[in-house]
Amino acid sequence: MKILLYSANFAPEPTGVGKYSGEMAAWLAAHGHQVRVVCAPPYYPAWRVAPADARPPWRREQWQGVDVWRAPLWVPRRPGGLTRVLHLLSFAVASLPPLLAQLFWRPAVVLTVAPFLVCAPAGWLVARLCGAAAWLHVQDFEVDVAFRMGLLGAPRGQGRVRAGVMLAERGLLRRFDRVSSISRRMVERLVHKGVDAARVRLLPNGVDVQVLRPLQRPSAYRAELGIAPEAVVALFSGTLGAKQDLLLIPRAAQLLAQHPAVVFVVCGEGVMKDELAAACTGLANVHLLPLQPAERLAELLGLADIHLLTQSAQAEDLVLPSKLSGMLASGRPVVATVRPGTEIAELLADCGVLVPPDDAAALAAAVLGLASDAPRRRRLGARARSVAEQTLGAQAVLQQLQAELEALRPQIDAPVCR
Repeated sequence: MKILLYSANFAPEPTGVGKYSGEMAAWLAAHGHQVRVVCAPPYYPAWRVAPADARPPWRREQWQGVDVWRAPLWVPRRPGGLTRVLHLLSFAVASLPPLLAQLFWRPAVVLTVAPFLVCAPAGWLVARLCGAAAWLHVQDFEVDVAFRMGLLGAPRGQGRVRAGVMLAERGLLRRFDRVSSISRRMVERLVHKGVDAARVRLLPNGVDVQVLRPLQRPSAYRAELGIAPEAVVALFSGTLGAKQDLLLIPRAAQLLAQHPAVVFVVCGEGVMKDELAAACTGLANVHLLPLQPAERLAELLGLADIHLLTQSAQAEDLVLPSKLSGMLASGRPVVATVRPGTEIAELLADCGVLVPPDDAAALAAAVLGLASDAPRRRRLGARARSVAEQTLGAQAVLQQLQAELEALRPQIDAPVCR
């Protein structure tokens, strides 16, 4: 089957959406499908395009059996409300020529991955013009998050603007033959937004549980960072963005400054990096690391005795962090700043500790409690690994995707929703 994947973020590195799209494309190509990708040059989560990736702006390359077509985009130095919108639009416009060129290839399925919902109309249009099935995969509800977190500011008449945007989003979502998302609550939200339940699918971010296993020895990062063997490490590894409420970590570290056996490590890139570094100044119990190579992911996650999943309350149930699957697969307990009743809370019920969002004292107490109770850490970590194996195995998720793609064949021959 010819499958066209339209996704701004596409990279083999473990960077959320890019990682998901890369794994999906490579797996489908390895299983006999012809796969093409239209995407941007790697820029996320550092929010910059490396000079080696900037030229030529439009180019074609091969990666693990996948035919990759890259188009440029504008990356703002300080992503904000208006600059984010312009950033998204720049790729939507620049990617049109390589996307329209795929009409001559005539894919059977056009799979558009959002974020970058502004790209969805073009993905849908190309599918319709070449008689392909149109599939939209929603990694997070970027429009809802933007309004809820105030990323678009508070202009006069915002209520009317929001109503108009939501109405347009609803109409767009309902036009696709398939709409999928990564969590049960997000799938429910798609139905609430007006998508026919028969067209909605759950497609979680899987993790390769055969490759990413619990580390049975001290991580090499301990020696590299000079962390004592007896110290308990609380690790945050992922995108350093506004949705992560990252400034909670230095506040908790400050409260535990008199407990030298507890060490915090924060690893990643993103727009909050400089602000986070400033907040950590003078904290001897905090280590900051840049984004690490993909091949060291198991070593990095194995550094943790405790994983930290800080999350803004405004983003709960609008996103399900892709890094959570790796945390669980590493066989370590998770301390998450989420409210009861959310999907993350339900997922971590038997393998983590929940604390209220934006409560540094509660976060510090939870970390200290686990740091003082090694048997409990082992119990929760074993359950975390079990959850990953039973519900998040990448092979099972990708096999489900392939089955759903095959099920679309009758619709490709006799399309509905035209």
